[in-house]
Amino acid sequence: MNVTEFNQSDHCEHFSCPERSVSPAVYILLYVCSTAVVLLTVCGNMLVIISVIYFKQLHTPTNMLVLSLAVSDLFAGIFVMLPILIWTIESCWILGRVFCTLYWLISGFLTISIYTVAQIAVDRYLALSNPFLYLNIVSVRITCLIIGFNWCLVLVYSVALLYFNGIAKSFVNCPGECFLPLNEFWSVIDLVFSFIFPLSVIIIFYTLVFLIVKKHATAIRELHNYTQTKTQKITSHSMKSERKAAKVLGILVSVFLVCLLPYFIYSLLGNVIEIQIETFQYLSILFCLNSAINPIIYALFYVWFRRCIKLIITLEIFQTDSTLISVVP
Repeated sequence: MNVTEFNQSDHCEHFSCPERSVSPAVYILLYVCSTAVVLLTVCGNMLVIISVIYFKQLHTPTNMLVLSLAVSDLFAGIFVMLPILIWTIESCWILGRVFCTLYWLISGFLTISIYTVAQIAVDRYLALSNPFLYLNIVSVRITCLIIGFNWCLVLVYSVALLYFNGIAKSFVNCPGECFLPLNEFWSVIDLVFSFIFPLSVIIIFYTLVFLIVKKHATAIRELHNYTQTKTQKITSHSMKSERKAAKVLGILVSVFLVCLLPYFIYSLLGNVIEIQIETFQYLSILFCLNSAINPIIYALFYVWFRRCIKLIITLEIFQTDSTLISVVP
């Protein structure tokens, strides 16, 4: 997760948490709504995780990436979204210095989400551009190895970022605040690693996916204009399936960018304008809300996910051989 440089030296010495300016009823309502959002994030992503892990029919390379995204969203909902919501409601960091350090370390799960979405973009491009090569080369095992490398890379980076900008330099957050100031060198590295590189991959590959989908749509229309052989029908059905998958994942990426871009754009303006704590918190919440929205997208557009939810809620997954139940139409 990209962290913004804040100038704390002028006010740390005399900082104290401001008193709440909201009524007790509004205060309670804010916590109820925050709890609901966190529970929605946790339950939604847990359903995705259980579905992909439990049902063998869902053990595909693309679904492994969906699983990785759900796991990172789950951790982000618990360890990143919850603290930032509490911080915003209280107008003060009340979780202490130790958890402040852990918060910045765990916020790396949001960066994992960014890289997973980038991997999904590459996966869809490979599946659409050369489906036969994709089926022969890309397997669940290879995808899991790439996912593991992605997680290790981001977590090592998060530890290095914290070490060289926090622990090693003994940064002291203001009482009631939790910020990780970056020097110019690490600001550039973080900008490239957490934002420019993965975003470039997402935009480039989804542009290519869009062009391929448009080409496939033209090909399908041409097939329908002639008498279709059995092979042509199978090809047409396969192309339609890939187009649908690309469309749904395109919606996922679009929503992701809507939640992501305001935060990073505001962070980029940190050296031009004075960063407001409240604005930073609100944009961080918007960033985190993407973790709650993703399962809703799956529920709206994936029939298999709706079937899995039904099987899980009705406890049919505890029946014999329920892992073999067909959930994909």
